[in-house]
Amino acid sequence: MDFNVKKLASGAGVFFTRAVQFTEEKLGQAEKTELDPHLENLITRADCTKNWTEKILRQTEVLLQPNPIDHTGARIEEFIYDKLDKKLPSRTTNPELLGQYMLEAANEFGPATPYGSTLITVGEYQKRLGGAERELLQTSAATFLTPLRNFLEGDWRTISKERRLLENRRLDLDICKARLKKAKQAEAKAALLSEEVDKAEHELRVAQTEFDRQAEVTRLLLEGISSTHLNHLRCLQDFGEAQATYYAQCHHYMQDLQRELNKCANAVSAPHHTAAVCPDPVSSAFLSGPSSPGATVSSSSSQKPTKLAMEQTQLPGTGNRKAKVLYDYDAHDASELSLLADELITVYTVPGMDPDWLIGERGNEKGKVPVTYLELLS
Repeated sequence: MDFNVKKLASGAGVFFTRAVQFTEEKLGQAEKTELDPHLENLITRADCTKNWTEKILRQTEVLLQPNPIDHTGARIEEFIYDKLDKKLPSRTTNPELLGQYMLEAANEFGPATPYGSTLITVGEYQKRLGGAERELLQTSAATFLTPLRNFLEGDWRTISKERRLLENRRLDLDICKARLKKAKQAEAKAALLSEEVDKAEHELRVAQTEFDRQAEVTRLLLEGISSTHLNHLRCLQDFGEAQATYYAQCHHYMQDLQRELNKCANAVSAPHHTAAVCPDPVSSAFLSGPSSPGATVSSSSSQKPTKLAMEQTQLPGTGNRKAKVLYDYDAHDASELSLLADELITVYTVPGMDPDWLIGERGNEKGKVPVTYLELLS
């Protein structure tokens, strides 16, 4: 018990002495040992890295999760699952929830009605958009947010701890320098024995050795910031690719939705259309109960003329070119051509065709393909 009290008293004395030295330095009443210019530059660079990493991380989280309440709840949920060492379940995105509500509403209003059929179409695409958003969130969290957060919560804490130790060693060194200076002044006035000067010089040598050792440890850690920048560069590239994929998928889904809505509008305004429902809805798998026979007939009858027109129309192609497929694509009807990433196909356009689409050929297969999924070659 006595030992602990003495140790506590000794620690309090050291803390007080350092506080006095720090205050006198701020007031210009004590000399301060300046760090090596290279080390000072490393410290400045590290502080800049830490500050901007915090801002980028915080703003990226806001971008991916705009609602502050949802963002806070997600962080709390992530923290709890991390402490329990369990995998965080995937969260339902807002577009997915909206799509589910639309499908349930369609089931209430009647899938065969114009409004219900349109709700099915829009709801399906909302769920697709939500799935793409969830994939973006998961990819961004794994490849971008987590590495940045690991730096702030891991490497930076270690750097900060060693910098605090370096500051303490510097204060101790300056305290020893001040003691030696006072001892020599007192010796010159014959007020102290030479033993006191020798003791002060020994303490100064010890403090200088500890300061140099801590400065080297801190320097090595700070030089690792360059590796951190390279790691964050790779993470940033992955984040950019994830965003590019997400927006390409959203663009494609919205183009498809536009065509489906145009079909719905044409079906409703057709003068001789007996069952005013959207032809060829995306899917009714999410609705309970069988769909009306009229809708089934309308769907199948709308596909056959499209396929027949694609097979029989032999308009001259303009500018046959090779194209590389960037992403997998599943055809939504018989007029389209399914694609596999990295394959090469021949593409061309025909007069009056939607500029966002091309005709693609692969062997004996032919169909429409979206331009956003292609990289045109020579």
